[in-house]
Amino acid sequence: MAAGALRELVAALETHRGRDRADEDALLRGLSVLCNVANQLYYPCEHLAWAADIGIVRAGSQKWWTRSTALWGCALLLGILRSLRILFQLRRKLSQQKCSTSSPQSQQKLRAQVKAEVLSILMNTADLSNAIHWLPPGFLWAGRFPPWLVGLLGTISSLIGIYQASRGANSEAA
Repeated sequence: MAAGALRELVAALETHRGRDRADEDALLRGLSVLCNVANQLYYPCEHLAWAADIGIVRAGSQKWWTRSTALWGCALLLGILRSLRILFQLRRKLSQQKCSTSSPQSQQKLRAQVKAEVLSILMNTADLSNAIHWLPPGFLWAGRFPPWLVGLLGTISSLIGIYQASRGANSEAA
């Protein structure tokens, strides 16, 4: 029982394999780096906003919350662009494989990758919609979503993330 749980944990932790491949093109590398920069800048801004809210630092917390939300939105947008680029590359590979005599297993693997990228785009789009909603009024649809829509978008994003995490652990364990 403990060995099975340990195997599942190891499989879940190893789902990162293959994400840092050096054969990506320059555009994908650039999008990945910019996304990482936005994510890394997000955390200190969020922590400063939180610290200002509870009085640890003397600063206007609202400007730090706005910065952190804007960085979150930028990271999500960059993630969407990266996934779109990967999606177009995968679709090109799929059409090339249909013309050649490739194995059904490789086509199935490519289709699974396409599905994963589409789900990532949907998840990031739901999160980006919420990120824009939480920015100060006057920017696109900021502040205009009713609470049920904010909740629905968050739920959609969470369910997709849970599904992807469970599929990643299942495919690595198999």
